[in-house]
Amino acid sequence: MPGNLRSLAERRQPTRAQLRHAGPQQASLRETRQGSRVRKGRMHEFKYKNNQLYCENVKVEALARRFGIPLYVYSYATLIDHFIKLRDAFSSLRPLICYSVKANSNLAILRSLVRQGAGLDIVSGGELYRALKAGCPADKIVYASVGKTDQEITTAISKGILFFNAESLPELENINRIARKLNKITRVAIRINPDVEAKTHKFITTGKITNKFGIDLDSAYRILLLRAKFTNLDICGLHIHIGSQITESAPFVAAIKKVADFIKKLGTKMITLEYLNIGGGMGIIYDNETPQTARIYAGKIIPLLEKTGLKVIMEPGRFITGNAGILLTKVLYIKKTPKKKFIIVDAGMNDLVRPALYDAYHNILPLRRISGSEKADVVGPICESGDFLAKERKVAKVSEGDYLAVMGAGAYGFSMSSNYNSRPRPAEVMVVKDKVFVIRKRESYADLVRNELTPAIR
Repeated sequence: MPGNLRSLAERRQPTRAQLRHAGPQQASLRETRQGSRVRKGRMHEFKYKNNQLYCENVKVEALARRFGIPLYVYSYATLIDHFIKLRDAFSSLRPLICYSVKANSNLAILRSLVRQGAGLDIVSGGELYRALKAGCPADKIVYASVGKTDQEITTAISKGILFFNAESLPELENINRIARKLNKITRVAIRINPDVEAKTHKFITTGKITNKFGIDLDSAYRILLLRAKFTNLDICGLHIHIGSQITESAPFVAAIKKVADFIKKLGTKMITLEYLNIGGGMGIIYDNETPQTARIYAGKIIPLLEKTGLKVIMEPGRFITGNAGILLTKVLYIKKTPKKKFIIVDAGMNDLVRPALYDAYHNILPLRRISGSEKADVVGPICESGDFLAKERKVAKVSEGDYLAVMGAGAYGFSMSSNYNSRPRPAEVMVVKDKVFVIRKRESYADLVRNELTPAIR
């Protein structure tokens, strides 16, 4: 996190009371399918004032003109507000909330959450590097991933992370081998695959037995009965994570009940544990979803968690950053064909891949409120028919040169971006009340070829 942003965050950090004025979790600022009418709500700090879209106290169009587009814009107040909502909802358990770095890995975002007491959930050596760079204590880092390399395991053990979430017997054996080589005892939680349907997109469900993630309950039981053979492992917990963008509590309750029964079964064999990591996966509002609030979610599962007697760890990602960010883009051309209308913008699937990859819905708002709407496809400049932000959507009746905001782009937006079609990735800025900070510079053409070499081939 840049020094100037850190010092400002220290001086101007919103109080809980200031953040809570945002109101009920369910409220949202979002465009309906019928046009550009915006429902008033305070789930995030992107609001129209005098027909201009603002991020906190800053006019968003001014950001587009000042920093160029495409541009990712984040609201600090929204980011921290969602972390606090979750922390308060589960305060009776005092869980370690490990933000899922893969959702948005910018150092300024990580640092902002770490300063609020968050730990970090990582899935790669690169994310471990970022976590430490952001100032997260190693003993507040948990490490998942089905494919950890020897080098990644070695580094994580050496840095002293809280524990690995181990996803297979071969992985357990490998971590044990490397720990023995390093003359270390390292902590491990076994990731359980509870075979629960998460009721989400098939690409982001992770708790069915047909998914690559975790260990089935029977195999985990056999492993734990023989855990003494892993001489350099302290198998101290269980981990579950059944998917992402889950909007109801039933799948979580089903998974936790299965694991709670499993913990009781272990108790009959005098096998004791210290941690239960319940993962993340809470959904947010993109369109017409009605996800549970943090308090409703807590009310459903806290009684189950209390009965286990274990320390609780959570791994939220999208819930914290999803509605804290937007992607700004500019209308380049309006193209009419005999069959449909295309609004061609300068942001493409390399900037935000979720619509193309998951057929994901993102509200698209004009930065200046516009009367009237029309049905169109909002598409990018990439040479792919799959390059779209919206299809057959009723959107504001925009003109060439107008700016648009793609809402709910704070999670799995920039973190999944690429240089496809040799396009530099966008800049990122963070708004703190009336101040704006660049938290990632826009890439240049030189950046695209910086690490490439041209051998002298004759």
